Amino acid sequence: MEQRVSLITLGVASLQRSREFYERLGWRRSMAKAEGIVFFQVGGMALALFLRQELAKDANVPSEGPGFRGMALGYNARTRGEVDLVLAEARSAGAKILKPAQDAFWGGYLGYFADPDGFLWEVAWNPAFPIAEDGSIRLPE
Repeated sequence: MEQRVSLITLGVASLQRSREFYERLGWRRSMAKAEGIVFFQVGGMALALFLRQELAKDANVPSEGPGFRGMALGYNARTRGEVDLVLAEARSAGAKILKPAQDAFWGGYLGYFADPDGFLWEVAWNPAFPIAEDGSIRLPE
């Protein structure tokens, strides 16, 4: 198996509500004619929004049970100040700020927000992770 992630699929309560949330963040939908699923191109990978019960059915797991989903999506900012801007933009789009931006023990700066379905997003500036022009990061050796 190659060491990469191609697609992240979030099981959401409402496709319309979640699509509108990400569009308010300034994201542009891809494959707009696809039915029952919403796609966004994110750098060299994609984010998909799929109804939670349909995703559970597709994966053959129970759809009930709220709480922590055991994952967080990460957005690495190019600068420390961009972290604050992204968190403010997320709040304006309807996100709940879970952790205001603050210095991290490892030398960076980060905060967290939750989207309308409670999916966690970490917004971080990490001086050790340079970001390419296309938004991709290159992890240090």
